[in-house]
Amino acid sequence: MMSRHKITQAHRWVIKLGSSLLTNNGLGLKTDTLDIWVSQIMALRKDGHEIVLVSSGAVAEGITRLGLKKRPSTLHELQAVAAVGQMGLIQAYEYCFQQYGAHTAQILLTHDDISNRSRYLNARSTLKTLISMGAIPIVNENDSVATDEIRFGDNDTLAGLVANLIEADVLVILTDQAGLYDQDPRKNTDAKLISQSRAGDRSLEQHAGETGNLGRGGMLTKLRAAETAAKSGSTTVIASGHEKDVVIRISQGEELGTLLEADMGHITARKQWLAGQSRLSGELTLDDGAVRVLQAGGKSLLAVGVESVQGQFIRGEIVCCVDSNGHEVARGLINYNAEETVKILGQPSSKIESLLGYVDEEELIHRDNLILV
Repeated sequence: MMSRHKITQAHRWVIKLGSSLLTNNGLGLKTDTLDIWVSQIMALRKDGHEIVLVSSGAVAEGITRLGLKKRPSTLHELQAVAAVGQMGLIQAYEYCFQQYGAHTAQILLTHDDISNRSRYLNARSTLKTLISMGAIPIVNENDSVATDEIRFGDNDTLAGLVANLIEADVLVILTDQAGLYDQDPRKNTDAKLISQSRAGDRSLEQHAGETGNLGRGGMLTKLRAAETAAKSGSTTVIASGHEKDVVIRISQGEELGTLLEADMGHITARKQWLAGQSRLSGELTLDDGAVRVLQAGGKSLLAVGVESVQGQFIRGEIVCCVDSNGHEVARGLINYNAEETVKILGQPSSKIESLLGYVDEEELIHRDNLILV
C-alpha cells in the first residue's frame, strides 16, 4: 500500500498527459507550453526518479498539419492523421528534452504487443533497457497500424498497461479535472473530491463522468487504468494538469488529485499472477545446484543449471521447473523458446551468444518473472 508520503520514495514513474493538456482545443500542439511538462519531468529525473511518458496529441497535431476542420470519424482517416501528427509530436518533445541534454525514445504500441507474451517481454525489455540507458521513453498507441479490434481505445488504458509492463511504483494520469469527485463537478457545485481510495474498487465507477471532446477516454477509463496498473503493484494518482508544478508537488507528497492505492507491492502482485496461471507450456529439469540457488530465494534461473527440456514452448510462455525427482520447484516466464533452450542448457550465460548467435537475456528466467512453489 502506498500513502501520500510514500510517493516521495517512489522510484519508477509513468506519467500520462492527455490531449486537453497538450493541444489548443484540438488545433495542434501547445508547443510553447510543452516545456512546462518537460521541466517537471527533468526535475524528477534530477532527483533520481525513472520516468516513462505516455503522451496523447498525435491526432490533434495531425488535424492541424493537414488543415482539417474537425476530427475524422473513420478508422483509416484517423490512422492517416495520427501518422502525420506523430511526427510533430515527437519532434516537439525531442526539441524540448534536448534543451536539458536528455535523450528521448519513441515507442509505439498496439494491444497485440501487450497481449502476446513474446512481444510483451520484448516491449518490457526494450523499455527497461531505455530507462537504464538514461533515455526517456515517450509512448503512444500505434494508431497507424492498429485495427479496431486491437486498439487500446485511449491512452489511459495504454498508460495502465505500461505501468503494469515495467512494474512502475506510481502512475500519474494528468487531465483537465482535479481528480475523481463524488458527483460531476460541472453539474453539481457541491461535488467533493475523493482524495484517496483503492484501485479496482468498482463502487467508484458510479462517480465517473462523461468522456471529453478531445480524448477518447473519460474518468471511467482512468479508473480502469488504475486497476490494471495495480495488478503489478502500481499506485495511481489522477490529478489536474492545470495545477502549477503538479508533477513535482505530487512527488513531494502533496495531497493533489485522487490517489488510488494498490493492494500489494509490485513483486508480490506479479508473482501472485504467476502463481494463478494454470496453463504451463513446458518443463525444465534442474540440477541440484540450481534447485538450491532458487530455493535460497531472490535468484534468477540460468541455463547452466538446466539438465533437460520438455515441451514446445515459445519465448514468454510459462514453464515449470522441477528437480531430479520430478517435483515442481518453481515456475516462470521463459526468455527463450524450447529449441533455443535445448541448445544452451547446461552452458554458462557467457556462451549464449556463440551458441545462438545473439543474446536476448542473460537469464533463462529472470527472478522478477519466477515464483517458487
